[in-house]
Amino acid sequence: MVREEGRKKNEKLSFSATMKNSWFALKLAAGICPGLIVHTVILWIVGQGEWVFFDGVFMKVIVNALSEGRSFKSIFGFILICGAVFCVLALYSEYVEDVVYPLKTNRLYGGIYRKLYAKAKNVELSCYEDPDFYNRYTMAMDGAEVKIVAVIKGMIGAVIGTVASASVFYMMYDIDHYAMLFIISPLIGNFLFGNLKNKYEFKRYKEQAPNDKVLNYVSRMMYLPDGAKEIRLSNVFALLKKQYGEATEKNVKVSDKYAFQNAHMNFWRITFTFTVIFEGVLLYAIYRNRVTGSVTLAELTIMTSLMVAMTWILIRVFENVMEVLKNSMFINNLKAFLEYEEKLPEDYDGEIPDPDFKSLEFREVSFAYKDKEIIHNLSFRINKGEIAALVGHNGAGKTTIIKLMLRLYDPDSGTILYNGKDIRVYNLKAYRDIYATTFQDFKLFGMTVRENVLMGRHYENEEELVKEALKKADVLERIEKLEDGIDSVMTKEFDENGCVLSGGESQKVAVARTFLKDAPMKIFDEPSSALDPIAEYELFNSIIGEGKDHTMLFISHRLSSVKNCNKVFMLEKGTLIEEGTHPELMERNGCYAAMYKKQAMNYLAIENEEAVIA
Repeated sequence: MVREEGRKKNEKLSFSATMKNSWFALKLAAGICPGLIVHTVILWIVGQGEWVFFDGVFMKVIVNALSEGRSFKSIFGFILICGAVFCVLALYSEYVEDVVYPLKTNRLYGGIYRKLYAKAKNVELSCYEDPDFYNRYTMAMDGAEVKIVAVIKGMIGAVIGTVASASVFYMMYDIDHYAMLFIISPLIGNFLFGNLKNKYEFKRYKEQAPNDKVLNYVSRMMYLPDGAKEIRLSNVFALLKKQYGEATEKNVKVSDKYAFQNAHMNFWRITFTFTVIFEGVLLYAIYRNRVTGSVTLAELTIMTSLMVAMTWILIRVFENVMEVLKNSMFINNLKAFLEYEEKLPEDYDGEIPDPDFKSLEFREVSFAYKDKEIIHNLSFRINKGEIAALVGHNGAGKTTIIKLMLRLYDPDSGTILYNGKDIRVYNLKAYRDIYATTFQDFKLFGMTVRENVLMGRHYENEEELVKEALKKADVLERIEKLEDGIDSVMTKEFDENGCVLSGGESQKVAVARTFLKDAPMKIFDEPSSALDPIAEYELFNSIIGEGKDHTMLFISHRLSSVKNCNKVFMLEKGTLIEEGTHPELMERNGCYAAMYKKQAMNYLAIENEEAVIA
């Protein structure tokens, strides 16, 4: 995870770190779209070359030709040839800006986001539960492609601009040695005051980032359908408005905090970059011509023209340097994210596990989340063909056990064994394929019902399998009433005619995923939390039916649902306190029995239903 040292290091980047970040951006872009680099180099050579040629060669030739009294025809021919060359170069520049850049940058953007999404998919789940890491991820994603292009253009522009300024420097030095002293002015303006201004801007951005997250969240709640009903049927809008107002006020305070520094630095940057050099050189040249007479009018014209060229080239050089320095701070987040070494990478390789499930065992497993112990010295075993249940009060660690089982987390101590082997020896993807899982906090996507059940898997008779899974989940009849049946688009995210199911119906579609996947072990985490008792009873009958051919594990807050299990594990504060079948645990008259009796009144409908069926 990202540590405190990393945060401090990011606040102020050294020159070497800036160069490493810039080189990283250049290599990243070159690997994705080398043509962009090539055209950028040529474009900068053309642009800077025109400045050098026009003010250092073209003007000198014209002024000398006029001084020497050459014919209009020869001067016009020279101007015509230069004009034709400038015209061709201008056409190329426009072609690159209007055609090449849009195409190449889109390719670059796609390549960068493929890498970002691949990395985001590969990092361990705990990264998304770490606010600091998530902040870095959002900053890495925040206009990453724009910042990379800016760094590339800045680096190439700075290098080529330095060569161009050296050429103009030599031409000016040949006319007047002391005029070179004026070059110090834009150096101070850009390198000193411009750099300070950029640092203040970056500090402001960092301090406003947490507040911007709040603003984005409130904005999403206002235009996404998720909270629309609650906003209209309650006073939660006032709370959202308060959150938005507080975040805005904090951003205003941050802006005020850095307003004077930014304005102050910008004033001195403009003064030294423009005013001092332009006015100073002009006065100096006039003095040399009118007072000392040491510079001819022709030399004054050429020197002034060269100084103007030198000024703008230097300004562009330092603008490019500042652009690199500024964006390098942001690129640092991107680099840190892409180079982050996963503790539990999704592409973790290892042995391919035997798909023939024999046993799953927790052996003295402990796990803490953010220094708070969730699971303590837990040991239990599930054998092939068993139907097991995890029960206990909220916060007992039931869902965390499932996440450890699926290797979404690794335990801090102890071992989890599959078929007698530590699960850490297995190829992660192959190991997880052993399980079919429905989580309580499931997610339905803006796709068709068919795609939401298949979840990217493909089968020869997939339509038949999807319908069978939906039937087991007792939601097929509802889906077939939709206009396009299983091919109806879910949610209205992308389709105004998309179907919006009730909470219970949506949960059944999520459960259908687990029914469909042919996995040796099936896990249901609170699969009926949104269902009424009768619907829950019917669903659990289907789940128990799956146990004929699979090993089963489920979590349920309703203990009446676990009566037919081979094993029940009663948990409290991450510790196993009771284990056995329902009758055995009732006979012990312990915590499980007490919890069951407290819920007993809620089971009357189910008990009566069972009596009728019997």
